[in-house]
Amino acid sequence: MSPVFNFSAGPAVLPREVLIEVQKELMDWHGTGMSVMEMSHRGKEFMQIAAEAEEDLRSLMGIGKNYKVLFLQGGASTQFAMVPMNLVRGKKVIDFVDTGHWSKLAIKEARKFADVNIVASSEDRAYAYVPAQEAWKRSADAAYLHYTSNETIGGVEYPFTPDAGDTPLVCDVSSNFLSRPVEVNKFGLIYGGAQKNIGPAGLTVVIVREDLLGQVVPGTPTMFDYKIHADGDSMYNTPPTFAIYVAGLVFKWILKQGGLKAIEQRNIEKAALLYEVIDNSGDFYACPVDKPFRSRMNVPFRLTDERLDDEFIKEAKVRNLLQLKGHRSVGGMRASIYNAMPFEGVKALANFMQDFAKNHG
Repeated sequence: MSPVFNFSAGPAVLPREVLIEVQKELMDWHGTGMSVMEMSHRGKEFMQIAAEAEEDLRSLMGIGKNYKVLFLQGGASTQFAMVPMNLVRGKKVIDFVDTGHWSKLAIKEARKFADVNIVASSEDRAYAYVPAQEAWKRSADAAYLHYTSNETIGGVEYPFTPDAGDTPLVCDVSSNFLSRPVEVNKFGLIYGGAQKNIGPAGLTVVIVREDLLGQVVPGTPTMFDYKIHADGDSMYNTPPTFAIYVAGLVFKWILKQGGLKAIEQRNIEKAALLYEVIDNSGDFYACPVDKPFRSRMNVPFRLTDERLDDEFIKEAKVRNLLQLKGHRSVGGMRASIYNAMPFEGVKALANFMQDFAKNHG
């Protein structure tokens, strides 16, 4: 069978080497006679898997000892509630930057726990950019400042880390997690679902500074208290064991690639190839995002003649280029080119786009 290139926004492509290793170990992990899916989460075998996964993630990101790494369930959408439950800490307002669909959902959930101050929004131009930080209208005593580093649907990515001063900085990194180096010590909390860039659906990673733990909103359910999970080393209840195992293999794969600096350079090259095709197509293709804020992970584009959309998807499928249809809320096309998407896949898409424009332009 010819290779298939999967451009899904998530669940998304995984490194082929990791899938081969999972396949090899599926029935018998390291001579135990058990699949990881069958192991007790409190047994020494799985405890070893989880410990190595955390150790490798800490190494990749340079996570200090004053941060807890939590392997949880519920996706980033659950974190929209868990973050304010844990970080409001008696304060009256939360600051948010609104740059698209996922920012808006986080804002909607946070309003259940405190007042929300929208420090800046790019809604005025259909979320085509990130507002300049010098224009943000911050609160004097916000519980935290929240932003979404990469909007998966709109393809808008921050080219900078905001300066929050003494206010805890919180970031939803779901769709660009581990795609570039991050200065963890600038953040109070980082969270992201795994199914975009680090593993299968079912795992959520939370990295939280220890001094922010233990001050939950009264009435917070036990399962929504970060400190409970931190004190239990993410084993308070049965965690998503198989997803943690696969994520651990992905962490090791990234380390073998040279770490986050090497991964970032590859991602820059892959994204540049697609944007070059779009920008040099005359008026056949168009990207709705301002150039300084174009995502390296999710590349949205439109065919100027939308009557060709269905034909584009049809012909792409014949070339084994899958999952290119844009999100239902915005239409058009979207190519998600996460860490595991090989350069060959991006090159194949770029060649197809050029051929399609030549044949239908």
